Amino acid sequence: MSKAINEYIETNKGRFLEELFELLRIPSVSADPQYKNDVIRTAEAIRVNLIAAGADNVEICSTAGYPIVYGEKMIDPKLPTVLVYGHYDVQPADPLELWVFGPFEPVIKDGKIYARGACDDKGQMYMHVKAFELMMRTNTLPCNVKFMIEGEEEVGSTNLGIFVKANKEKLKADVILISDTGIIANDIPSITVGLRGLSYVEVEVTGPSRDLHSGLYGGAVANPINILCEMIAKMKDDKNHITIPGFYDDVEILSAEERAEMGKAPFSLDEYKKALSLSDIHGEEGYTTNERNSIRPTLDVNGIWGGYTGEGAKTVIASKAYAKISMRLVPHQSSDKITKLFSDYFESIAPKSVKVKVTPHHGGEPVVTPSTSVAYKAASMAMETTFGKKPVPVRSGGSIPIVAMFKSELGLDSVLMGFGLDSDAIHSPNEHYGVFNYLKGIETIPYFFKNFADLSK
Repeated sequence: MSKAINEYIETNKGRFLEELFELLRIPSVSADPQYKNDVIRTAEAIRVNLIAAGADNVEICSTAGYPIVYGEKMIDPKLPTVLVYGHYDVQPADPLELWVFGPFEPVIKDGKIYARGACDDKGQMYMHVKAFELMMRTNTLPCNVKFMIEGEEEVGSTNLGIFVKANKEKLKADVILISDTGIIANDIPSITVGLRGLSYVEVEVTGPSRDLHSGLYGGAVANPINILCEMIAKMKDDKNHITIPGFYDDVEILSAEERAEMGKAPFSLDEYKKALSLSDIHGEEGYTTNERNSIRPTLDVNGIWGGYTGEGAKTVIASKAYAKISMRLVPHQSSDKITKLFSDYFESIAPKSVKVKVTPHHGGEPVVTPSTSVAYKAASMAMETTFGKKPVPVRSGGSIPIVAMFKSELGLDSVLMGFGLDSDAIHSPNEHYGVFNYLKGIETIPYFFKNFADLSK
């Protein structure tokens, strides 16, 4: 099997890269309506590629938002079925001026593919299409496979939940395989076993009914921008502990033994700071860097605006100020509950001189996946085969809200076998994905299928 896999990849790697480039050239930004046609065009491209790879019953499934691409290859109903999930939508590319290359003009430099979506998630999603093609062409597909590729992951996957609830029989499987996470390093493979949840809100603070002259009115009326900044500052204390009443009530507390086990994962604080150009680290007192970004909840301002931000000066007190705020959640916290706690607290600390409004955007639940399952063992064995060493189980600070939804609606655990790196700059300018990682994913996925089929007997 190893020889067949390696020969097929070596023969076709140029085509594998060019096909990925074709997808990366389409600006499938789900958050911005001006890219609607491009998002739909990407779904059609995925449909065509799945058919070419050998999938049956490939269809574009309409939703109230962007479509879901479904396909399958059912070789024997007695064999186990793997449901592959991925997404074809991408984050906005802003700020454009910080990109070295055009965000939708993929370029390979120093062994890395630079483009928006290169890692998150077009590159990782497309590994599965090409691994499936490989198994079909080499006649080595050992079990059934289904594909569900959506176009709204970056905006909350609202319509995916509706689709899943309405198509439980179509999506019937034994495990869900996802590559939307990463590894510690190219020589230190890892498998993600935990994800944080998410509560995302937008806040609006309104003062006077119109923008005012800051000379004539400054000091006499509330300045919404100043007050918003003061309110945000009250969200944390001097130990970087979130001050919202009840915020930590349901937080999972790991034992000293569990924290010690986490601490065994290779990590260099000096390299971490160097990679991010940091003079020092920052975070909740009493926890390490890796604990802060994985097993502890957070509150971060993702954007803040109001007043005049153009060239030159305009002496104005803005009528309104806005901010977008995200809270990452850990096991046992509920996104609905946290959103309510945030809203109540934000309104309670607002002075009478302003009006405030909190608009929830989207959320998702935290999840921990079992590392003792047949599927996890299949993934671990697959990565050990291709990387030459056993992968480390790790918890990620990111959120994939649909993982918890898959468990509640389909009763299925997910295997989070990603191949990205922390340095890939996902969601940032100059996002990239290693050619090594892309091809290594295509090489590893067939071993997962083989191992899962064997272990499921």
